[in-house]
Amino acid sequence: MQVAQSLTLRRGADLRQGPLAGRYFAVAAMVMLALIPYLALSAALGPLTPIIATQLHMSMQTMSLGSGLGNAAYAVGTVLAVQFAQHLPQRRMLVVYAVFLLVGSVLTAAAQDAEMFIAGHVIQGLCTSLLLIAAVPPLAIGFPAHKLRDTAVIMNVCIFGAVALGPFVGGLQAESHAWRPLFWIVAAISAAALVLAVLTFDDAPPANPDAPRDLRAIALAAVGCVAAFFGASELTTHAFLSAETILPLLGGLATIVALVIYQYRAKQPLLTVRTMLTSSIPVAGITLALFAAAASVSATVLTAGVLAGRYSPVHIGLLYLPEVGGAVVTAIALGAVIRRRAMHYLPLVGMLFLAAGIAVFLISVPSSQALTLLGSGLTGIGLGATVAPALFVAGFSLPSANLQRVFAIVELFRAVAAFMVAPIFVHLAAHAGGNLDAGTGIALWIGLGLAVGGAVVAVVIYALSGARPQTPDLERFLAGSAPAWDSPPLLANVRSTERI
Repeated sequence: MQVAQSLTLRRGADLRQGPLAGRYFAVAAMVMLALIPYLALSAALGPLTPIIATQLHMSMQTMSLGSGLGNAAYAVGTVLAVQFAQHLPQRRMLVVYAVFLLVGSVLTAAAQDAEMFIAGHVIQGLCTSLLLIAAVPPLAIGFPAHKLRDTAVIMNVCIFGAVALGPFVGGLQAESHAWRPLFWIVAAISAAALVLAVLTFDDAPPANPDAPRDLRAIALAAVGCVAAFFGASELTTHAFLSAETILPLLGGLATIVALVIYQYRAKQPLLTVRTMLTSSIPVAGITLALFAAAASVSATVLTAGVLAGRYSPVHIGLLYLPEVGGAVVTAIALGAVIRRRAMHYLPLVGMLFLAAGIAVFLISVPSSQALTLLGSGLTGIGLGATVAPALFVAGFSLPSANLQRVFAIVELFRAVAAFMVAPIFVHLAAHAGGNLDAGTGIALWIGLGLAVGGAVVAVVIYALSGARPQTPDLERFLAGSAPAWDSPPLLANVRSTERI
């Protein structure tokens, strides 16, 4: 209904357009340039952190706090983007987001002190998620069905290719004992994204001006994410059970749970929590995405950490470069199956590859160069084949008018699972088992359990709900009135048995 109203308004009004408006590849390029900077930079910060901290006179705890606040801003932005889209002209807001992304990128590149650097990084994180939720769904549903394949490939390459490339880029920059050149390149990419946002401008009205302004949901998301990520960042210098760590960490998680419960019970929710969490296929998709995001941390961050004292940063980056190849391979695979029943199986196959990659890393801690190359390639395939495909699996289960909300929920949960779990696993590896190698092995076993457990849980959800792989009806989905396939209620088979 909202899509139809939007199209009607656009036909009836003389709305402004840029010279490249409506051209798919120009809009897709804008999306790629908007998402890559922060995601790649976050993954590249590891080898650059000591250099930045030294030059800006920051402690490692302050650097950790800045990274945590940037990730918290990314998580909160997913909820803010949905609220803004309801009441403000969406394409005008997209240009505003791109402007602030450029401002944040320039602030970090030109930073003279900790405050300037952290402020810029937080703005980058916030604007990246705002752009993701504002730009990707229109790219997916604003063009003919055959373009969905290209959109799926672009999403995988942008989100996971950029993250996979980060360690190599960061290691390469660290070899020169400098960090500003990389950050200025990121600022240039952000400027290019802004230029394309203006050139592809296609004025569009708000999605639903009559929707309520849910300030409570935004406040819960902001308080929960900031507190949880603050607590996780404190693990750099504090024990897990210290008040500085455990209280904000648990309090933040409890607040995020309160947000989910509040949105589930709300009559006019900002996020489609009730629809998603009572339907089998979206729940299975979200489960896979969360478990994969959490498990992948142990496979990459921790195994690279135990190699840090043995090889140079660029050498380590080269060892993990197969992850980029894995992201590209799975992006192509996602494009190939997005119109087929096999779409349901791809996230499950990805979890098996992710588990296999972690198992390879467990053969020897630290891994040999050959095992690291093999393990990084397998985990790259695993991560690329799980999160983005699971996101589309969940999205296809609801009418396309809800796609922004679906993306927001999945990205909020994924950000919490991936970004917050990382410092917890790093802390565990450093303090468990008596030494770093033994601690890393323990964390890897946990990651393997998460990968296998996530796959099992998703299969059980399908089985107990009577869900079956189906060929998506993308034309019906893009029409905006119905989902691409039918998703039975969660645990429908169990409920029917109880009634009997």
